[in-house]
Amino acid sequence: MEVMERLTRREQGEVPAPGRPSRRGRRVLIAFVAGAAVLGGVLVLLPWDGGDAPPPAPGPAALARGAVTTGVPAALPDLAALIGDRETHLRAHPLDGASWAVLGAAYVEQGRRTADGANWPKAEKALRTSLRTGPERNPQALEGLAALAVARRDFPTAKKWGESAVRVAPKRWTAHAVLIGAYTGLGDDKGVGRALDKVMELRPDAPAVGALAAGVYRDRGWREDAAARISDAAAAAGAPAERAAYLEQAGRLAFERGEREEALRFVQEALRTDPDQRAAQAGQGRALAALGRTTEALSAYQAALAKRPSPEYALELGELYESLGLGQAARVEYDLLRERARDAEAAGANEQLVLGLLDADHGDPAAAVERLRAEWGRQPGTAVADALGWALHRTGADEEALEFATLATDGDKGGGVRSALYVFHRGVIEKELGRSGPARRHLGEALTINPYFSPLRVPEARRALAELGEPPVEGPPD
Repeated sequence: MEVMERLTRREQGEVPAPGRPSRRGRRVLIAFVAGAAVLGGVLVLLPWDGGDAPPPAPGPAALARGAVTTGVPAALPDLAALIGDRETHLRAHPLDGASWAVLGAAYVEQGRRTADGANWPKAEKALRTSLRTGPERNPQALEGLAALAVARRDFPTAKKWGESAVRVAPKRWTAHAVLIGAYTGLGDDKGVGRALDKVMELRPDAPAVGALAAGVYRDRGWREDAAARISDAAAAAGAPAERAAYLEQAGRLAFERGEREEALRFVQEALRTDPDQRAAQAGQGRALAALGRTTEALSAYQAALAKRPSPEYALELGELYESLGLGQAARVEYDLLRERARDAEAAGANEQLVLGLLDADHGDPAAAVERLRAEWGRQPGTAVADALGWALHRTGADEEALEFATLATDGDKGGGVRSALYVFHRGVIEKELGRSGPARRHLGEALTINPYFSPLRVPEARRALAELGEPPVEGPPD
């Protein structure tokens, strides 16, 4: 109190400032300064209470950390800052299990955004280190391992880690959220429903939950509900990277409905919001191709692949080239797809689905059947059912092919998604089997769902319908 009184009196001009404090005075002054520093440190940790002035904005690393620990898409520059920050910290504090979990989650998100498989081994090492050095109950590391497995398309492993995270922390919505991807890949629609119900119970108003719900609704064929959910999520999103991710999802949904112009508007807005949103750039290529703006479409795909070398984008670009009669350019893309898939599998990813799709139409259909049978035995999702059915058709095994095509398109058998490509595949198989009525119905349905679903397959669908001709006119009843 004496020091405070003297300081107050000095500020008021009652006590002259000394030329040099005594030894005792220096000790008191040092103690006072140290106490003020401690108090300042405490105040930094307290909630901001600066009156009308806004709190200081968090830095890039803090923004990315907030995103990756709460199930929200993060910006690539922020992720790079977070990764650098946590790597530096962990060199000095290698036993900080919580930081290892954050670093692992950041690697997963960066790998997902860039399609760079080099992130997968680093993510796995960081997350397993977190399990060893972190607390006994470590749901964040378990969630990270589940998210990593989903990104690698290893859905049985994702289910194992995700269910472990739920057992450890049943009230964490992100633990249930990661299981949606795992159960979807395994074709477990009931599991997806349970996980989504729990997520919506725990965090009903979060934009990220709305985006998850939109994906599930899309898979069930509830297209209007999916569109409404993702629109609300994009409107309510906070950071630009989050909003751009939801706009890209809205663009994909619009394209699947055959709404080319709306799809293009969504993905262009996503790119304006976050120029690193390469999935939106591929979506731009998709929509531009459907609009007949092929030169722009090719440029958009090439730009997307330059920054996010996804095998799926390479397949789409190759088929666009093929539809334009540019066979050599298409083969270059197919070769690049195989190379990228090999690199991804060397990093622990599973690319058997996209390789099976490539082989069925542009390679060895028998090899596609072999790949996809193994994939179906391990993780029997709807996408695998469709791909295996189509590969079987390409080898001439149409009776068995129809069984899988039906699984992929019949809502009563799990195939609720309204995919023009899946329905097209079923129609072609039925035509080959001489089932003209169902074939005519399904080929027409494919073109109704999305008249622009594939630059290569839409002309085939129209030719097949023309070959089937009009349905016979029934005469009057006897």
